Amino acid sequence: MEKVEALASQEVVIRPVVEAPTSLIPKEIISDVWNAIKSNNPILKLVLGLCSVLAVSTSVVNSLGMSFAAMFVLMGSNVVVSLIRNVVPAKVRIPAFIVVIASLVTVVDLLMAAYFHDLHEELGIFIPLIVVNCIILARADAFAAKHHVGRALADGFGMGLGYLIPLVLLGGVREIFGSGTLLGYQLFGKDYVPMVVMLLPAGAFIVLGFMTALFNRIISGEGLAFESYTGPGGH
Repeated sequence: MEKVEALASQEVVIRPVVEAPTSLIPKEIISDVWNAIKSNNPILKLVLGLCSVLAVSTSVVNSLGMSFAAMFVLMGSNVVVSLIRNVVPAKVRIPAFIVVIASLVTVVDLLMAAYFHDLHEELGIFIPLIVVNCIILARADAFAAKHHVGRALADGFGMGLGYLIPLVLLGGVREIFGSGTLLGYQLFGKDYVPMVVMLLPAGAFIVLGFMTALFNRIISGEGLAFESYTGPGGH
């Protein structure tokens, strides 16, 4: 009893609850990046910009060069469009966005020609054609024109990663089986007979088809957008 009375008589000290430090990166920014990679993946989910994907993905180096060029334009155009979204009249927003994108593509084209001349020659016309890449304009109009700079930058970065990852994987598979090399290093020895089909558009379609199926069925856990369409009178 004495111990109980002694404990009851002690003063109870209430300490403030220490809150866990909040993340330096807002959740909406992380969500925008993740959604751009997974739910809105430009290649494996939205199936956009396949012209350049199929043409330049014959090697990892070409894929990396094209990916970083597209990522730079995506991030830059998203930021600029977000900054000017309240200034540009709605009637001329598309021409204004195209001017912004074309300016950034010109910068990338000149920089690559100056510092990565061989890669610039390999990619050829597909660097200037980034101007008409539907991924760039679609994100500028659908996302950047409606959100602040932080979220626009995050979306551009996420879409760039969503473009880079499958393009590099595709380039790696085509280079390994089509040339027997990876990043220029011989993998199978001099006696290896390359699978020439992998360097042709047909090989690119085959590999990309398997990648798309794997992504949508296993990683994304969702079907393709057109699979939910049953057509007139469908059930």
